[in-house]
Amino acid sequence: MSEIDMHDRIAAVHREIGDLPFRAGDGRSVLLRRAYEAPVMDVWAACTDPELIARWLAPVTGDLHPGDRYEVQGLATGEVLRCESPNLVKVTWEYGPDSVTEIEVRLTDAPGRSTALELEHTSAAATVDALVREQGPVGPIGVGAGWDTALLALDHVVSDAPFDRAAWTGDPESRAWARLSHRAWGDAAGAYWGLGADAVEAAVAFADQHFVPGEAGR
Repeated sequence: MSEIDMHDRIAAVHREIGDLPFRAGDGRSVLLRRAYEAPVMDVWAACTDPELIARWLAPVTGDLHPGDRYEVQGLATGEVLRCESPNLVKVTWEYGPDSVTEIEVRLTDAPGRSTALELEHTSAAATVDALVREQGPVGPIGVGAGWDTALLALDHVVSDAPFDRAAWTGDPESRAWARLSHRAWGDAAGAYWGLGADAVEAAVAFADQHFVPGEAGR
């Protein structure tokens, strides 16, 4: 991926921090919106077929029907809340018994046989706001950047292009991608919480140091 292509791919994603309700209470969410040059049924399959999910996210076990539980290897477990082909899937995303969040993926037809995708990852507002007060918006930056990489890999899957995420992680291209993503999410977090430039810079630098492979200790 050239530097120009990388910047174009970062710019092609709309990112924002939002207020999607969480479990009948207040929530804070990271929202990503982008288009894929593929029919909606192809993108739906990539988001719900365990064999395809394994190619852009991680191996999945369990059933992907409402009320069933699943596990994404090395990432999270959860329960399927809604699954409405080919437009909506909503699941809990559980890092542990005391850390439950929710993910909603929305798909719509777009012009030219393309698909608009929105992915919104929501947590309890009180939890997010407390962490932001203590350490700045590092958490939302890290969560958003993780989904940036996943949606980049999803683009390769729906376009049937080769992409080895495991091999890519940690190489110079992936590090450059992560830094660009952290900057974009830092700007989104700064806009949402009304943070000054210094606070945003500090949060982005912290994210680079802790989340970019090979950066820690430099």
